[in-house]
Amino acid sequence: MAHYPVALSGAEASTLMWAPEDEIEPAALEQLRNISALPWVHGVRVMPDVHLGKGATVGSVIAMPHAVSPAAVGVDIGCGMTGVRTTLRSTDLPGDLRGIRNRIERAVPVGFNAHEEPVDPARVEVPTERWQRLWEGFDELCAGVHDRRARAGRQLGTLGGGNHFVELCLDDEDAVWIMLHSGSRNIGKELAERHMARARELPHNRDLPDPDLGVFLSWTPQMTAYQHDLFWAQEYARLNRWIMLGLVKNTLRESFRGRRVGFADPISCHHNYVSEETIDGRSMLVTRKGAIRAGSGDQGLIPGSMGTGSYVVRGLGSEESFFSAAHGAGRRMSRNRARKAFDAQDLRTQTSGVECRKDAGVLDEIPGAYKDIDAVIEAQSELVEVRGRLRQIVCVKG
Repeated sequence: MAHYPVALSGAEASTLMWAPEDEIEPAALEQLRNISALPWVHGVRVMPDVHLGKGATVGSVIAMPHAVSPAAVGVDIGCGMTGVRTTLRSTDLPGDLRGIRNRIERAVPVGFNAHEEPVDPARVEVPTERWQRLWEGFDELCAGVHDRRARAGRQLGTLGGGNHFVELCLDDEDAVWIMLHSGSRNIGKELAERHMARARELPHNRDLPDPDLGVFLSWTPQMTAYQHDLFWAQEYARLNRWIMLGLVKNTLRESFRGRRVGFADPISCHHNYVSEETIDGRSMLVTRKGAIRAGSGDQGLIPGSMGTGSYVVRGLGSEESFFSAAHGAGRRMSRNRARKAFDAQDLRTQTSGVECRKDAGVLDEIPGAYKDIDAVIEAQSELVEVRGRLRQIVCVKG
């Protein structure tokens, strides 16, 4: 096994990687070097699931003392994972899981779909004060999204598309888990794109090697506005997963009427977000785009693809990694390339044993388009401790 981290050649700010440089696509390496050259950057950390992103690389952690780049968060603000262990066992499940999958798909809209009416927060045990605080903050978002309120309300508790999913999994002891991957839906995307456009126009960003890397500087009106919208969208994303989790819990209760289905405390972690942290003894604004916080004792979920399993982990508090770890397997090929390289029969073969869509509409999510999740976990053995492995038995995608 290679020893990590390794320094990125040609980088200006300190850039350490938990992946071999010769296995990272050249365009992603160029992005990382561009990021490291920003005058506001203290350091960059690169996770083993690294791949090309818009502006900033997916699988990157960037620490800046007085600046934030919206592209270093990404357009799906607050995207992340939530998982919970249930009291159900594999022996409790029916031989044909299609009925359970259909109930989940009826309860949780996927793709561009939304609920016909907003989900009643009491139905899914969302605290009233958090619900009220979220919507009280909506009117203070940037003016361009004010007419999106009704849609944002109906999209709370919805999955979206792409690599987002709802899964039922079995752990090493054959206990059933619910696992979710989703973010801030269209409202988060609109907020991110509007702020990225604003950042590109600021005078201090006009000579950057990539205009998408524009930053907001602390103590400016632009930064204040972005932070408000950013933190609002992060909370929206967290509540989105909370509501979906409640809806899926309800489907399991309905599927197993006559017995009590219990649920442990959930594990929840963002992997596209900003937080204020102490790095190398200094206060920093840390952006994680495709990375989770892995401070000492932090619980996390690191998913693979729809047919390869996922991991439950606990952070080891590595200062060298800026207290971070990978967010998933990471893509090894683009969506377009995956559609050309594989067909529906490949998808059926690679998702054998998983109750899921097996049609061309999700071909770009085929396991073969992703990196080896076991290798990703092995590369960060000094960043996280594995607490369990999960294997999918039901996977819902948009």
